[in-house]
Amino acid sequence: MSPPRIQLWWYGLMAAGGLAFGLIGDRRPFGRDMLAHPLVVFLVMAAAALLVLRVTFARPVPDLIPERALLTGCVLGGAAYLVSNWITVHLVTAQ
Repeated sequence: MSPPRIQLWWYGLMAAGGLAFGLIGDRRPFGRDMLAHPLVVFLVMAAAALLVLRVTFARPVPDLIPERALLTGCVLGGAAYLVSNWITVHLVTAQ
């Protein structure tokens, strides 16, 4: 896989993961502890995915995905989390 294609996958998976974890964020399925908060679990899983990427390609992650794209993906995932959490809390549970 070429680096631009990996970067597109990074953006897409971070947005999809943020949406998915935001939808379950209000229920706190992992427990009430701070480290069990769905946003923290989401970011830990993203870090684990980057470690898998590093081991799989045997290259440093910034060679595959530039630092700016890594940060943009994290911000995109966090924004997607907040938007879907807001939708769940205010629109879905209000009915």
